[in-house]
Amino acid sequence: MTGTTVKKRGPFSAVNMTEGSIAAAITYFCIPIFLGQLLQQFYNITDAYVIGHFASTNEFAAVSSTGSLSFFVIGFFAGMSVGGGVIISKYFGAGDREKTDIAIHSNFLFGLMASLVGTLVGELILEKVLTIMDTPATVLPFSITYLRIIFGGISMNIMYNICMAIMRALGDSISPLIFLGISSMTNIALDFLLVGFFKAGVAGAAAATITAQFLSVSLCVIRMCVRGEAGFKLEFKKLKLHGGIMKEVVLQGIPSGIQNSVISIGNMAVQTNVNAFGPTAMSGLGAYQKVEGFVFLPINCISMALPTFVSQNLGAGKHKRAKRGAYGSVLTGVILSELIGILLFFRGEPLLRIFISDDAAIAYGMIHCRITSLAFCLLAFSHCAAGVMRGCGKSVVPMAAMLAFWCVFRVTYVTVMVRLIPQFGTISTAYPVTWTLTSIVFMLFLIFSDWTHAFEKKSRVKHA
Repeated sequence: MTGTTVKKRGPFSAVNMTEGSIAAAITYFCIPIFLGQLLQQFYNITDAYVIGHFASTNEFAAVSSTGSLSFFVIGFFAGMSVGGGVIISKYFGAGDREKTDIAIHSNFLFGLMASLVGTLVGELILEKVLTIMDTPATVLPFSITYLRIIFGGISMNIMYNICMAIMRALGDSISPLIFLGISSMTNIALDFLLVGFFKAGVAGAAAATITAQFLSVSLCVIRMCVRGEAGFKLEFKKLKLHGGIMKEVVLQGIPSGIQNSVISIGNMAVQTNVNAFGPTAMSGLGAYQKVEGFVFLPINCISMALPTFVSQNLGAGKHKRAKRGAYGSVLTGVILSELIGILLFFRGEPLLRIFISDDAAIAYGMIHCRITSLAFCLLAFSHCAAGVMRGCGKSVVPMAAMLAFWCVFRVTYVTVMVRLIPQFGTISTAYPVTWTLTSIVFMLFLIFSDWTHAFEKKSRVKHA
C-alpha cells in the first residue's frame, strides 16, 4: 500500500515526505528541528554562563562533567523513542491508519512505564558511578546534588522525547519547536532567578531544568490530545501495549537505546581520565563541549530527520527516493561539518571565553579543539549514516559499531595511551581515531548492503 499525501493545512500540519522535491521535504522538516536545537543550545549556553559566572568553578565542573552519567539513562530511553518513531513513520508512510494509531498509543504508554524505571535506576546508580569516575572531592557533593534532582524529574525528559518522536514521525516538526522554545525561555528565566538572584547553585540549575521540562511535556500532551497530527489524537482510553507493535518497537528501539548508553559509558570512562587532571581540565573540556554542541547543530538536524524520511519512503515502497535522499543528506552533512570544523579550529578560543575566563581552563579546551575539530567530517558521516540505518530498521548495525569503537575500543585506547603518554591531549586523540573506524564500517554497509529493501525482507521472514 502506498502512502497517501497529507496536505499542509497550516504550521501544525503533518508532512508526508514521500512526495515532491526531496531537498525541499528534508529542508522543510529540518528547519524546525534546527531552530528547536538552536533554542536548546541557547539554553545550554545561558545555563553554562549563569553557573560559570554566578557559581563556583567546582559547581561548573560538577554540571559540565555529569552529562555522560545522566545521558546513560536518558539516552537509552531516547533511543527507544527513536525506534518507536521509525515504526510509526513506516505505517504512516504506508497509509495504514489503524497500525499507526496503535503504534502511537503503545509508544506513549511505554514512555510512562519507562519514566518510573529511569527514575529508579538513576537514583540508585549516581553516587556509585560518580565515585568510580574519580570525581574530585571538591566537586563530588555538587555533582550528587545536581543529579539527585535531575534523576528525580527524569520522567519529564523521557516523556518529552516520546512525544517529540511521535509528532516528528508523523511529519510534524513545528510543534516540538514551539514547545521547546517556551520551555527554553522558561528555563533561562528560572536560571537567572534561582542561580543568579537566589544563589541556589547547582540545585537551582537542576530545579530550573526539571520545571521547564514539565512545562514542555504538558504542552505536548495537550497538543496531541486536542489537535493530533494528520487526524491521529492521543486518547488515554486507548493506551495499551499491543504485542505485535511493541515487539517491533523494542526490536528497533533497544539497539538505539543501547547505542546511546554505551556511548555514555565510553564517555564516562574518558571523563574519568579527564577528572584525573583536576577541575580546571574538567571546566575546559566542559566549555568546549558546549561550543561543539552549538556549532554541530546543522549536522544533528540532518541525522535526526533521516530516520523519518527513510522510513516513510521505504514504508511507501519508494526505494530509489529513499536512497537519493539518504546519500544526498549524508554528503551535505559531511561537507558542512568540515567547514564548521575548520572555523572552530581557528576561532575556538573566543567561543570558549563565553563560558569560562580561566586561561588555564581555556588552554585545556583548545587542546581538545585542535585535535578533534578537523575530523568533524568523520563524526558527521557516522551520525548521518546511523540515521539512515535506523530509518531502514537496521539499528543493530550502528549499535554494534558504536559499542565496539565508541565504547570498548575508546575506553581501552584512552586507558592504555594515557599511561604511556600522560598528557591531556592523549585523551582527545581517541575521538578522531574511533570516528574513523566507525565511518569505515558504516560506509561499507551503505555501499554493499541492500538496505533499501530491509522492510520487505523482514515482512517476508515474518510471514514465512
